[in-house]
Amino acid sequence: MRKIYLLLFFVLLAARAFSQDGITVCHTSSTDKFAVFASNKKFNREHPTPRPYTHVSVEGGKMIQYKTPDGQDANAYLVLNKTKTDNWIFVFQEWWGLNDHIKKEADELFKDLGNGNVIALDMYDGKATADRTLAGQYMQQFKQERGDAIVKGAIAYAGPKAKIGTIGWCFGGGQSLVATLNAGKQAVACVIYYGMPVDDVEKLKTLNTDVLGIFASREKYITPEIVKKFEANMKAAGKNLTVKNYDADHGFANPSNPIFDKAATEDAYKTTLAFFKARLK
Repeated sequence: MRKIYLLLFFVLLAARAFSQDGITVCHTSSTDKFAVFASNKKFNREHPTPRPYTHVSVEGGKMIQYKTPDGQDANAYLVLNKTKTDNWIFVFQEWWGLNDHIKKEADELFKDLGNGNVIALDMYDGKATADRTLAGQYMQQFKQERGDAIVKGAIAYAGPKAKIGTIGWCFGGGQSLVATLNAGKQAVACVIYYGMPVDDVEKLKTLNTDVLGIFASREKYITPEIVKKFEANMKAAGKNLTVKNYDADHGFANPSNPIFDKAATEDAYKTTLAFFKARLK
């Protein structure tokens, strides 16, 4: 009997080690899957420290607070169009938090879109870092219930007539899709940059918009196999998904990332902008 217990102990120990190093993901939600990644040392090591960057906001760009349905306040970086418009882009951060790089992305989208408002949501409630260990902790501590409340508060802030597009990178890529589901009929466009997709076909059936997925073919985490499964799930849900794969690594579109791929980023952004413009007229 003792031998059986010892055998079970070593089997469990091996399984635990495999889940740590091989990143076995058995959770159902995209948020839980990213939390598993954040606990993995290899995943953390492959997120180099961002290059220093200080952003100077466009005219009108500012931090705001708004109420959320769970009785709390949320933070966001907002750029409002001088001409009243119901077009909105919700921007979702990488695992670093709402930092100056994300504010820069929001400003660029605002300028290039030309006919919309852009709001970058603070999904970590004021926490941001350039330390990958802390970033991993923040991502693990994130609760989707709070994230949903932040998004729903932003939808209420934008108003019932708002037409909402979403975009995010890495952790924010998954949140972009979740936010689109939360936006219901107000959603008009969703862009995911190398984020973990929702794999529940029944949830995907409730999508009200097309999805553009920007992925990296050299990914070790949001792998080509995960992307193919996402394509199959979207097809099963009867929804339209456009996928663009780049010969690049995870995080390639972040200019503050040492592995930044300028050519891939410019092409992906051109595709993203066209996607939004076609749906936010």
